[in-house]
Amino acid sequence: MRLLITGGAGFIGARLARTLLARGQINGQTITKLILTDQFPAPADLASDARVEVRTGPLLEQCQALAHEAVDGVFHLASAVSGECEADFDLGLRSNLDSTRALLDALRSRTQNGAAPTRVVFSSSVAVFGPDEAVPMPAIVTDVTLPTPQTSYGVQKHICEHLVADYTRKGFIDGRSARLMTVTVRPGKPNGAASSFFSGIIREPLAGEPSVCPVSADVSHPVSSPRATVEGLIAVYECTREAYGGRTALNLPGLNVTVQEMLDALERVAGKDVRARVTFERNDTIAGIVARWPKGSSAERANHLGLFAEKSFDDIIRQYIADAQAGPNAATALKGYTA
Repeated sequence: MRLLITGGAGFIGARLARTLLARGQINGQTITKLILTDQFPAPADLASDARVEVRTGPLLEQCQALAHEAVDGVFHLASAVSGECEADFDLGLRSNLDSTRALLDALRSRTQNGAAPTRVVFSSSVAVFGPDEAVPMPAIVTDVTLPTPQTSYGVQKHICEHLVADYTRKGFIDGRSARLMTVTVRPGKPNGAASSFFSGIIREPLAGEPSVCPVSADVSHPVSSPRATVEGLIAVYECTREAYGGRTALNLPGLNVTVQEMLDALERVAGKDVRARVTFERNDTIAGIVARWPKGSSAERANHLGLFAEKSFDDIIRQYIADAQAGPNAATALKGYTA
């Protein structure tokens, strides 16, 4: 079994790779090769694994070669993030739309040359939902809520969902699109995503650093832990076509939580001093983007696959702490936290 992970050096991509390598198989088949493509070098532990092949550079430039080699499955995670796409329209089109079509066309050419359709999991986003004057967004978005994205990033993800569905309809691939909820808590540095603060208001205080929240405390949004997100991607890959149901995208589970509830959980888990490191200062750009995102979600189709959201945000924080304690940078990541 040869698998490709685009965006394989990123946080979710690398975590997915480690999980798959630890399992050693997917759908009962042994993983013999894991190809990681990314703009940036893969983490050293992955690059040193004999089963891993690292390819560094823009995905758009690598897709043509994929048409001439055997790849049994693909997790397509590579993407420019929301804030980047708003700031640079062409970057979003190139990184999200053009690269996805080039990847799908490479897989399509393999099918037309006699290969079996490659199974593809596309990581879409909760950002495909938004409020439109003609189609008000419900308080809870479901698998069948009409997507009306209000950001370039959301539009690009929605277009790619339809491309995956149509290439599947034509028999070019076996595609499945999974809408990820906002993943938190992410380690490391903030990124260009408008949702970055959902991790920053937890990660930075635990590291002993101040954090500024750019939205009000009553902002509500569905979030998911890295662990649950990776488990969801694998489950969507492994399920049968019938269990996945149709060709349209499904929502992965998310915990519907307000910023205030996140901070209350931080205080319960880590104490008042850690919570006190978070202050509020509105950023109109970020607040404007987040205001056009869902306040909550449900995931009935994913529930039927045995996937469910975490029961509390306290559990998500504890997951982050446990992961940080097990990692090489625990002293830095948790220098502001005492168990």
